[in-house]
Amino acid sequence: MEIAGQVLIGVTIILMVVGRTPLYTTAIVGATLAALVYGIPVTGEAEDTTIKSLVIGGLNPVIADMAGVLIFIGAMEHTGYLRVLVNAIIRQGNKLGRGPGVAASGGIAAGIIGGFTGFTQPAITAVVTGPASVKLGVDPNKSAGTHAHAGHLGNFAGFTHPTLLAVIATAGITFGWINAIGLATALTIFGLSFARMRGDVKKVKATSAEESKEALSEFARKEGEPTVWWVLLPFLLLVVGFAMGYPVFAVGFVVSVIVMIMARANPMEAEKSMLESVKRVAIPLIATIGFLYLSGVISAVGITGLLGGWFEPLIEAAPIITLVLVSAVAGLLTQSNSASAAIILPMLTIVMAQGDVNPLAAAVAAAGPTAIMQYFLTGGPVAALATTVPVVPGSELKAANRFQRPSQLGGLLFVSIVAVVLGGF
Repeated sequence: MEIAGQVLIGVTIILMVVGRTPLYTTAIVGATLAALVYGIPVTGEAEDTTIKSLVIGGLNPVIADMAGVLIFIGAMEHTGYLRVLVNAIIRQGNKLGRGPGVAASGGIAAGIIGGFTGFTQPAITAVVTGPASVKLGVDPNKSAGTHAHAGHLGNFAGFTHPTLLAVIATAGITFGWINAIGLATALTIFGLSFARMRGDVKKVKATSAEESKEALSEFARKEGEPTVWWVLLPFLLLVVGFAMGYPVFAVGFVVSVIVMIMARANPMEAEKSMLESVKRVAIPLIATIGFLYLSGVISAVGITGLLGGWFEPLIEAAPIITLVLVSAVAGLLTQSNSASAAIILPMLTIVMAQGDVNPLAAAVAAAGPTAIMQYFLTGGPVAALATTVPVVPGSELKAANRFQRPSQLGGLLFVSIVAVVLGGF
């Protein structure tokens, strides 16, 4: 029955990769069936490996951290501070690079929203900044492709994607440096696309100052709006709290109260918005528990040991490079950062078991490449390029995706170098 249990795990992973069945249901049901067939009991003594203990193992503290961040974002949204920051980013992009700057800043703003809210949808800003960048001389395909880089930022620099959360939990690290590295990776990709757009902006009739102002009127500073530096202060407090090692949930809650006071918001309404924001934890919560539970079952039925034996020479010689390759291939083949977790987590578990691996380097190597390469073949199957092209007039999916690829490869190189610098080969 041991082999049958391992076969069931293999089938579960294949179904998750193929994507023909519900992802999280497949992970949980497949893992449970495999565990039962393997002979793992539902309950037992406290020290025994049981289905109950494996489920409890999925309830990692990182879930509470995520809730703390979402409470903070609820306060920022309620007070209008988040929108002030997003608009300022887009205005600054226009100042720095006109059309290319508008396209890049529109994607960055969408990525920031997605990183905090759990749903990275570049069309949120592209519906305005896409046409505006085209009017300012940017090729439509390049504008659409650049906007759709938002997913890299939301998935790798954010606080809600299940795969990133599962990687953080498995590596035993916390929010902070990995988010900063994710942001740097995404900005590298945006920067490359920005430079490439600047190099060959279409030779079109220059728009007048009045036309440019009208194109970006939605992002203009409103009368009575707080300054950008005032709005950035809560973010800085949040980062300082992370860096000092305080519990993320507590930091998020305390800074939310500070935001409430800064904006002189109605406490009752602000608290309601904070709690409404935490509802966004539902999908990441189930997904993260499911992935960690699946990872636990994979280890319990002996799959991790088998993989360890197969990849032992590679892992011993170059654990970080091995993780980078596995993560990149998983993202490329599945075109899903979520589905990649079934492949990445067992390998990360094996690498972490070596004992002398830098946890942050391992987490970066596991989470970064897949967050990039899931978009390489098609621009992303769901909330990415396919939903951005319709709102950028004149753009076409295949051409926009071709424009993305060199920048994505540059981002892959960047995150690989960072992982190696942190943890060696």
